[in-house]
Amino acid sequence: MSQTLNTVPAASGTTATLREFGTYEEAQQLVDRLSDARFPVEQVRIVGTGLRSVKQVTGRLTKARAAAGGAFTGVWFGLLIGLLFAIFVIGPFGFGVLLSSVILGALWGAVFGFGAHWATKGRRGFSGVRGLEAERYAVQVEACFEDEAARVGGIA
Repeated sequence: MSQTLNTVPAASGTTATLREFGTYEEAQQLVDRLSDARFPVEQVRIVGTGLRSVKQVTGRLTKARAAAGGAFTGVWFGLLIGLLFAIFVIGPFGFGVLLSSVILGALWGAVFGFGAHWATKGRRGFSGVRGLEAERYAVQVEACFEDEAARVGGIA
């Protein structure tokens, strides 16, 4: 019995840059145009260059916020442990085991969150989200598809 698979041709390793952009959204728009024109977008890649780490500060981190964050994490951990234990408990006590695990998880999470923040002695008194950004985004295509991609994408 034979079977036909839809496969993507192996990359030749030779790529051509169609265009460079200052933002990811601009590069994404070009790829969207190619996709809308039924171009084989499996041959396209968006390459970020000039990467840098960026931390967006989201607020001040107090001992109370650290404890609350720890409690939130503890609730999820307690829920996981409680569900595992509740599997083995027969009858109405399963809910009690689950609830106890969530409460204990929240309590210990708050204690550890508070303790971790207290141990830093205020050296990191803020919370934030870390991410990567690129200076430029290049839309590249396999070299054998360059002319078709430029025509379909409206690149002069």
